[in-house]
Amino acid sequence: MTTPQATPQATLVLRLAGPLQSGGDRSVFNRRETRPEPTRSGVLGLLAAACGREREDRIDDLLGLHLGVRVDQPGSLLRDYHTVSDYRGRPLPQAGVSAKGVQKPTSPAKHTHITQRFYLQDAVFLAALHGPATLIETLAQAVRRPAFPLALGRRSCVPTQPLFLDVRPGPLLAVLKAVPWQATDTAKQLYARDRGRPDTVRLPATLDDPDGDDSRTDVPHSFAPRERRFTSRRVRHLWISPPTGFANARNTPDNPPNHDPFALLGW
Repeated sequence: MTTPQATPQATLVLRLAGPLQSGGDRSVFNRRETRPEPTRSGVLGLLAAACGREREDRIDDLLGLHLGVRVDQPGSLLRDYHTVSDYRGRPLPQAGVSAKGVQKPTSPAKHTHITQRFYLQDAVFLAALHGPATLIETLAQAVRRPAFPLALGRRSCVPTQPLFLDVRPGPLLAVLKAVPWQATDTAKQLYARDRGRPDTVRLPATLDDPDGDDSRTDVPHSFAPRERRFTSRRVRHLWISPPTGFANARNTPDNPPNHDPFALLGW
């Protein structure tokens, strides 16, 4: 009797960075929150868009991937304040509808809605996804040549380059420990000024773990607008010390820089 061989596994490594990004798991109509790190829903949504999947398409194969996120540059919280009104001067409708399916007017009449949206600005994360090597390679090709425009949580949050970093054969935690620090050059210069140029840097990370002591309600089972639903997952938090990469320049003759429209902003 022959022993069945295990399915080859690999890890996809992404750099999630940009002037703005947002990963919300608790939002109401007039207040859109963001977590301090990317959500599973946001990362899988980015991969589904890269593959050209419609919102109603199934994502069962993506749900089996194991996710780890490393905070390379935490960024800061930005509040975007909005007011909404009817240009005709009419009172705004409320969320409730009548028996005829028509939105009811606000009572007392309300002419302005105040909404708030929260973003992370100047943040950089390393996201690693571990799973079957064939699926990982397919996703890597899709991220390099995405079918749909990619965004970091919301359509207005465009990722900077490089987004795709590597496909590695190692397990999730080993990859998070091995990939060099991905902070912006400006952040690295400030760090080197204050602390010198050490070989490693201490960074927080969050990994999928069935025995983890924390939970996240951000596992999407459908991105269909009328069927969006999420379940929870267990995670664990830890600190790791990847190499800073100070000894290696980001761009070398063998790895020339790509055109990056955010370069003038220090990205």
